[in-house]
Amino acid sequence: MDENFWLQAWKTNNIGFHWSEANPVLVTYFKELALVKGSRVFVPLCGKTLDIAWLLSNGYHVAGAELVEIAIEQLFIELGVEPKISELGQLKQYSASNIDIFVGNIFDVSSQILGSVDAIYDRAALVALPDEIRHRYTAHLREITGQAPQLLVSYEYDQSLMSGPPFSISDEEVNQHYGDSYDLTLMASTNIPDGLKGKFAATENVWLLTNNVSVPGAKSLA
Repeated sequence: MDENFWLQAWKTNNIGFHWSEANPVLVTYFKELALVKGSRVFVPLCGKTLDIAWLLSNGYHVAGAELVEIAIEQLFIELGVEPKISELGQLKQYSASNIDIFVGNIFDVSSQILGSVDAIYDRAALVALPDEIRHRYTAHLREITGQAPQLLVSYEYDQSLMSGPPFSISDEEVNQHYGDSYDLTLMASTNIPDGLKGKFAATENVWLLTNNVSVPGAKSLA
């Protein structure tokens, strides 16, 4: 991961990827994970996303991982919560009621550090990583979460038009990363109004990754 790129983005507030409300994908499709209240959801490369506030307000526990500490400082300020901060080797852990965020390189987050999770919500991690890191990331994610079910958001566009992030990830690549481990269900595929970053025609894809579960009426690549 290009640590300097993300540090600079947060320091200069160049965070166009940050939404001012909970992502409609989360609000619409999170129920497909069929989690009970109190389930613990892992949000990799979480930033200060308002999706975390939505999850907490709907009765879920949240674990997150984020490279940039500034983002997590702002997250807890915006949540109105004073975190307990502790050192965990190369990581820092910011914790409060029902929330644990691990600050540092996600590859330093082990299953022992993370603890048990019931599901993964990946809106901004896979698409933020260049091709040479994505395979390592998806293998690591499966390992540390015990292959928890996942709601995944990806984008597909002509990569030659823009270097990313977000990077273009085809249906075939999603299958390469996860097809051997999950049943893959394409819940939605939508053209982005005005294009990606207002410039490039792109499709937003919403994936449900489960174990031996089929969803009627959706496209499966398993």
